[in-house]
Amino acid sequence: MSTRDAVSDLIRGNIDAIILCTLSDGDSYGYEILKEIAATSRGEYEMKEPSLYTSLKRLERQGFVKSYWGNETQGARRKYYHMTDQGAQELSDATERWINVRNIIDRLLKQEGGAR
Repeated sequence: MSTRDAVSDLIRGNIDAIILCTLSDGDSYGYEILKEIAATSRGEYEMKEPSLYTSLKRLERQGFVKSYWGNETQGARRKYYHMTDQGAQELSDATERWINVRNIIDRLLKQEGGAR
């Protein structure tokens, strides 16, 4: 497995939290979310549209985001996504889970106290 595939697999398991984190800065629409994720990763990760929209639908079903249609005067109408209070709590919980897992992996790979 290539390094890039391994990184993508790790990220894929955290897509919902990544999207919620992006929405914590304010409401946004699909293309803008994709651009923000790519920019924040400094181009090292680009989420695919199908993954984004599958996750957004799941997050909406779970009550973590709500969607609404914008009222653009030019161009196509955009569907915006807003993180709910329940979504903010899920982001906090997911961040805590990630920190705990990262600490366990660091111990297992003997990375406590820095790289060897």
